[in-house]
Amino acid sequence: MSKVLEIIKKRHSIRAYQNKEIPENILKDIESALILAPSAGNLQARKFYFVKDRKIKIEIARASLSQMFIAEAPVVIVGCTDSSIQHRYGERGVKLYSIQDVAISVSFAMLVAEEYGLGTVWIGAFNEKEVSQILNLSENLRPVVILPMGYPDEEPYLTDRRSKKELIEYI
Repeated sequence: MSKVLEIIKKRHSIRAYQNKEIPENILKDIESALILAPSAGNLQARKFYFVKDRKIKIEIARASLSQMFIAEAPVVIVGCTDSSIQHRYGERGVKLYSIQDVAISVSFAMLVAEEYGLGTVWIGAFNEKEVSQILNLSENLRPVVILPMGYPDEEPYLTDRRSKKELIEYI
């Protein structure tokens, strides 16, 4: 089995974190994963905020339908699209490609985090306007994902997956 597939199989959503800092070398590798991910037209229409400040993490958690476990993660990454892609791809670039760019970057980061024994969970349920205000984002940036990250303080529960027969079709 592929090493990457092994990591994918191990990864599960984690919502409880130990009070333990993430070493800088690991954060650097996660930064690299975010940056090295492919993007539409190689425009890299994305930006990522690594939030460590406790007060800001609490504000983000409140803006995320009060999912307060977010504030307990040592690092919270906020992935944003950048509408500057519009000059090349128009509306479709802004409404789809830039979101895809952030999604694949964050997916890569989640796999690197898992390799280092870190837990993550993809958060899409949040008030976009509030998070934009909390981070003082410029007009061209739109937050589309929040990724709490830290050493797990819980055992993940396994979730069922739909069958290959239901999800995969060769034509």
